[in-house]
Amino acid sequence: MMFSAIAVLIIAAAPDGASLYKAKCQSCHGPKGEGTKRYKRALEGDLAVPQLARLIRETMPEGQPNTLDQADAAAIAEHIHKEFYSQLARERSHPPRVELARLTIPQYRQSMADLVGSFRPASGKQGAEGLKGEYFKNRRFNNGDRVLERTDPGVNLALGKESPVPGMIEPHEFSIRWTGSIIAPETGEYEFIVKTEHAARLWVNDPDTPVIDAWVKSGNDTEYKGVTRLLAGRAHPLRLEYSKAKQGVNDANKTKAPPPSAPTSIHLLWRRPDMPPRLLPAKALRVTGSSPVFASSAAFPPDDASLGWERGSAISKAWDQAATDGALEAVAYVMARIDDFSKSKAADADRTAKLKEFCAAFATRAFRAPLAQETRSLYVNRPFTGSPDPETGARRAMLAILKSPRFLYPGLEARTDSHAIAAHLALSLWDSLPDPPLSDLAASGKLARREVMLKEAERMLADPRARAKLARFFHHWLRTDHAADVAKDMVRFPGFTRDHLASLRESLEWKVDEFLGSAETDYRKLFEGDSVPLDGKLAKFFGVELPPDAPMRDVPLPGQGRAGILTHPFVLAVHAYGAETSPIHRGVFVARNILGVALKPPPEAVSPIAPDLHPSLTTRERVILQTKPTACVSCHGIINPLGFPLEAFDAIGRQRAQDRGKPVDTKGSFLDKAGGRHSFANAMELASFIRGSRDACDSFVEQVFHHLAGQPVRAYGSGRPAELGEAFTKGGHSLKRLCCEIALVTAPGSGTRVAESGSSPLGGR
Repeated sequence: MMFSAIAVLIIAAAPDGASLYKAKCQSCHGPKGEGTKRYKRALEGDLAVPQLARLIRETMPEGQPNTLDQADAAAIAEHIHKEFYSQLARERSHPPRVELARLTIPQYRQSMADLVGSFRPASGKQGAEGLKGEYFKNRRFNNGDRVLERTDPGVNLALGKESPVPGMIEPHEFSIRWTGSIIAPETGEYEFIVKTEHAARLWVNDPDTPVIDAWVKSGNDTEYKGVTRLLAGRAHPLRLEYSKAKQGVNDANKTKAPPPSAPTSIHLLWRRPDMPPRLLPAKALRVTGSSPVFASSAAFPPDDASLGWERGSAISKAWDQAATDGALEAVAYVMARIDDFSKSKAADADRTAKLKEFCAAFATRAFRAPLAQETRSLYVNRPFTGSPDPETGARRAMLAILKSPRFLYPGLEARTDSHAIAAHLALSLWDSLPDPPLSDLAASGKLARREVMLKEAERMLADPRARAKLARFFHHWLRTDHAADVAKDMVRFPGFTRDHLASLRESLEWKVDEFLGSAETDYRKLFEGDSVPLDGKLAKFFGVELPPDAPMRDVPLPGQGRAGILTHPFVLAVHAYGAETSPIHRGVFVARNILGVALKPPPEAVSPIAPDLHPSLTTRERVILQTKPTACVSCHGIINPLGFPLEAFDAIGRQRAQDRGKPVDTKGSFLDKAGGRHSFANAMELASFIRGSRDACDSFVEQVFHHLAGQPVRAYGSGRPAELGEAFTKGGHSLKRLCCEIALVTAPGSGTRVAESGSSPLGGR
């Protein structure tokens, strides 16, 4: 009886969170946390109860922080979290749902490329890096005059007055032809630059029209430029021809020695979007050829990214006009090649029938499903009726197809058949249309089986289109996708130019590509290792001896406290100022993108304290001084301790031991969602925590989901995030397996299939 009485007293004495909230919080935040005139922001976010309790205790009530005891703060946090703050609470009144979505910009461009490309011969597997170089003993490209064929890593030839093949080619007259493909790391306008004293012409993605034509030279120009649009992850055909003619040599006078040869050099460079000119690297080249790629240049307004990922949720006049421009551009492109695509000639007696069959195939592929007779009549037969000629009928049909909601809204009809599954897999993993193997499986009816879907997803992830989509995810996840304006102080970092920043960006791309090419793609490996890819330009800044023209290579940097991608110099440089580091920017990046902490924007923009105002203070000391006010503690109590461990690296990502003449203090901490307090002495300890953090794992899973699906993860079930997170952990943290599972669980009819199969997420076939 005594024990029961004590228990009753303890229960009775437990703080009442609802009453405490009403007494101490409601006047400022409203009965349901909806906000008031004084505090307009609603109380909602992703902090767990322990994190929320700490925040309440340190910042509330207004003007009286740290006056609540731990029990009261915890009770208020529990009430807020349960009633209106948490994701689950918000979903009770506004359940998330799968929304009808149009094609995003990447999906539109990739789909158009595959739609047009489906009428061309399929490109083979990508070969080795570099270009095929063929060396001829005169100016004619005849096979009989070819004396050497080899793989060149690029075009960077500076022979002076020597022969490219001594003993077989005389230095006065010869020609070289380089052929292969170029891989675009991102979509956009690329400027190509050829530097040479002699004749040259370059074809990129168009075998008929050179982007640079300096075959007939006049004057003393030695640099030639041309621009073309390339599509991310695609192999575009490339051919470069170079010719050196005899200069001052009289063939009729065989007894007279020829004069000295003129200097010989040729260099092929490119300027990627928002980057300075660079020699075309071997990593972007392949020795095998490829078919041309249709790269739409339609200028769409940006996709909606207000929820943290790109989605096709908004329609505007500008978007509709861009879709029209894209359709007109594509139709003009196809009609210029219509004889080849339709396998007919204008004079053929069956020209109209052949063009109709072409348009029917065009519609089938654009609509991602076989055509019903009614659909064929509407989109194929009707446009030809009343047209003055079959070519006009074909133009009208293709325009109608490309502007149709069936093409622009892939989920419009809410189908669950095999063709809908194929369309979904292609859009999720490639941002594109099903290829012939996927379409054939759909037609056979086998694709509805989970084990077949999984096998297809695995095949598709090995395709360059999937790698390009995942590479774009990494730039978004690491917040390096808005790095075009990053610049560094030339006084603080003498000799460090935009060219070096470009090398750092390529270094990060090198690292990501290496990870995506690994067998397991274990997410934890991203936060391990002390190596950084460096080229000859970067080496001197990071204390490494490399030749000035050395290509990018992975270089160990032991003893610098590096921890994989977290301490990659480009990531550190992007999240820093021009001259100084920024624990705040770096802390926000780690909190939001790595650990999944929901941070709201500050109520007003605040400029950092200028170092000159407090020349004796370190960056850490200035940040603590600036974020000391109570209004700042709510967020900076999380942000600052996550940014401080990265203070051992300066604004260009180099290791440093001192700041303003004082030892750098890299101690930090984090309170996780379960209430556990973690302390870090440096970046390596922070990375070690991240590798084992469930918060970080769940955040990564959710962000990958949003990137692939373009829909809220909880729209597929409130328990879906936890299920995927748990399965991701049990499945070895494999990104590839996670992508497969996301594609499967979001496929049309997936709920029924998974339930019937009894398969757990990421559980194999």
